[in-house]
Amino acid sequence: MDQLKKLPDAEFEIMKVVWANKPPIMTVTVMEELGNRRKWKAPTVISLMSRLVAKGFLRTEKNGKERTYFPLIAKEKYLEFETGNFMKQYHGNSFLSFVNTLYDGKQLSDGDIDQLMKWVKERRT
Repeated sequence: MDQLKKLPDAEFEIMKVVWANKPPIMTVTVMEELGNRRKWKAPTVISLMSRLVAKGFLRTEKNGKERTYFPLIAKEKYLEFETGNFMKQYHGNSFLSFVNTLYDGKQLSDGDIDQLMKWVKERRT
């Protein structure tokens, strides 16, 4: 896969299950952890996983009647990609704009601010 692309929400939900489990992962695992909660039928989950294979996020192998899946894109790499796009699109790559939005929206607690200050201090030394 040459370039990452934003995943639709349903495919991202599948990838979160894949990343949370030790590979290989089977369709039944995704159904147990996500499909039943989302009221998805097995063909829906299989279709979503096939799309992820086509997009280069998963690799699949056939083992008897069951297919197994392996992640090809690390969670951290995808989150870095998504966060970068978000920051560019909504905050002009300004971390200050992002933090101000969270602060003004009352989404940062004093504890969050303390953690942020500690993080900045550790990075500056």
